[in-house]
Amino acid sequence: MTVIVAGSIWVDPTGRDQYVAAHQVIVRAARAHPGCLDLAISADPLDPGRVNIYEYWDSEETLNTWRAQSPHPEPTTASITSQNVYLHEVSASGPPFRATS
Repeated sequence: MTVIVAGSIWVDPTGRDQYVAAHQVIVRAARAHPGCLDLAISADPLDPGRVNIYEYWDSEETLNTWRAQSPHPEPTTASITSQNVYLHEVSASGPPFRATS
């Protein structure tokens, strides 16, 4: 069963871009890891302290394997002040827009 980890974290707005940049090593490595269908850690375009997290994995087992061996981000002074990130088990997928009659 595929899984999605998605949500947002908040950091001090003055350190957000540094936080995102420091995690590029994780994004690159994860996207090259077998079973990673997509991964993004990106700055929110509206909230200066928000970082959006999106991970799409072919299974929770693959995700757990990745987590056990993933690289560490570059050190940063931006610490997480709040978070709202969840793991979702996907039982079905389809096109985002359905044709109407």
